[in-house]
Amino acid sequence: MTTPVGGGRRPTIAEIATRAGVSPGAVSYALNGRPGVSDATRARILVIANEIGWVPSSAARALRGGGAATVGLVITREPSDLGVEPFFMSFVAGIEQVISDRGFALMLQVTPRKDQELATYKTWWSAGRVDGIFLTDLKVDDERLELLKRIGLPAVVVGDPTYAEGATTVWSDDAQAAQAAVARLFELGHLRIAHVAGPASFVHTRVRSEALRRECHLRGMQLVGEVNTDYTLASGTQACEVLLSQPEPPTAIVFDNDVTALAGVRVARAAGLKVPEDLSILAWDDSPLCEVSEPPLSALRRDVLAYGAAAATVLLDLVQHGEASSVRTEGAALVERRSLARARR
Repeated sequence: MTTPVGGGRRPTIAEIATRAGVSPGAVSYALNGRPGVSDATRARILVIANEIGWVPSSAARALRGGGAATVGLVITREPSDLGVEPFFMSFVAGIEQVISDRGFALMLQVTPRKDQELATYKTWWSAGRVDGIFLTDLKVDDERLELLKRIGLPAVVVGDPTYAEGATTVWSDDAQAAQAAVARLFELGHLRIAHVAGPASFVHTRVRSEALRRECHLRGMQLVGEVNTDYTLASGTQACEVLLSQPEPPTAIVFDNDVTALAGVRVARAAGLKVPEDLSILAWDDSPLCEVSEPPLSALRRDVLAYGAAAATVLLDLVQHGEASSVRTEGAALVERRSLARARR
């Protein structure tokens, strides 16, 4: 039995073309039984394809009208928590905008445990259920990256390329957004700020945290507290209670998502504080929740719909052509509403 090239990676049309000394188009004609190449060239291409273990992917079959191609996304969160998380709803909508127009389907699975996520990737690949996957919530020293390389499952990592171990990525500059947040709070006279962060293992949490600390240091500000959460209302509430109970509490808090920012408003009111007169609040990843809050929340707005669409475009290029370029999407922009004000002296 011939072992596929690339350590388990599926051979591509481009590899066959290189070995045969012809164009990828000629390979496509030969493999699909279409005219356009000589009998001798067709025979040579078929021999090479067989030698390196090439088989048509479901994406290729879909393009020939032979079935629907599928890409996968596993979200490792508690299902009950995911229902109030606006980010993934918008991200999936952006994916669907692209893949539906190109004849692909999305296989989505929500699982509460990391081991179940890893098992899902193995099952999907061994059963041929997906041609590629989106890897979200990139972690520091992420063991999923090694697994995907080992089994040869094409993937687009949604996260900072510094931590992606050479994988194809789609990302936005969280550090730049954090710097903009600190700069604006400094302009408003805030010298003591805090950070209600996401899980400590997530790369984007680390990037944001390091940028906030660095920028505060440069401006002579204090980061008086940082609490990690799981993005839920309950964990956001606990984090704010800790931060606001300090002898010298922050005058502004940056939140890593909108749900925990809403918790911040509620905790501040319970403590007898007014937003923004006594406490300024800034949320990450704007959503309708920020707009319907009272007061409406200022936010670091990222076009999550476009983020999902960009990830889908890159993954389909990787699936169909065997390679794709990483993409840096537009960073978050600060949208001011009524939850920011000058710090009281």
